[in-house]
Amino acid sequence: MTQQTPQVPQAQPELTEVRNFRDVGGLPTVDGRRVREGRLFRSGHLAHATETDAAFLAGLGLHTIFDFRNASDIKVEGPDVALPGVAHVNIPLTDPADGAEFWAMVRDGELDQLRSALGDGKAAARMAKTYRHIITTRTEDHSRVLHALAEDSVPALMHCAAGKDRAGLSVAVTLLAVGVEREAIEEDYLKSNDPHRRYKIRRSDNSAVGMSQEVMELLSPLFGAHTDYLAAAYDAIEQTWGSTEKYLTDGLKLAPATRERLRAQLLTD
Repeated sequence: MTQQTPQVPQAQPELTEVRNFRDVGGLPTVDGRRVREGRLFRSGHLAHATETDAAFLAGLGLHTIFDFRNASDIKVEGPDVALPGVAHVNIPLTDPADGAEFWAMVRDGELDQLRSALGDGKAAARMAKTYRHIITTRTEDHSRVLHALAEDSVPALMHCAAGKDRAGLSVAVTLLAVGVEREAIEEDYLKSNDPHRRYKIRRSDNSAVGMSQEVMELLSPLFGAHTDYLAAAYDAIEQTWGSTEKYLTDGLKLAPATRERLRAQLLTD
């Protein structure tokens, strides 16, 4: 596989049709090191990338794109644009809004339906439950990603649909594995709330009624990054494995040598 020489700009670009893109380089670890720039990127889906967007991404020298969308996502949004010389690995993870019926309600549902399904904290509870579910049931998938990164899959880009939940958790797990400070992981995670990064909510009714403030407030927990969701994931780790270290060794099957290779791939010296 032929790779291009990475050309990572100092100022990250405003990609036109790829939301939530960023390099996670620079984040500090507990032992004083940092994530190396140009090694691990994250974003929303690449299905609508413009030629300019694709040219920028191709210039990053990517080895692998990890796409965590499921078949329903890909049917709605389309497949990622192909980048020359870059491996595309699809590992479908659970979508917090999984199911065609639920997404149809999000897109087409009237106010009363949205109130019933999402009101009174139901939307946020759904999100937290899914974060727990991904952590406890997708350890094999996360282990596969981490072992690939430790071997030869960097530079890598991780994405899902919006780039905040499935990709956000996968990035968080990766950063935990190399010892990044939890505060720094949370800070990066919350960047998905920046207005220019947020997933574009598309509704069949674009009128003032269909896109009213109340509708947007009901949908907001589905499309925002919240510390409670990440906390639910951490809590699931503690409840299931007893500690982060046990999660990494027993859950994700990361041997000490693999951990060292992973750190060598992603961290500064």
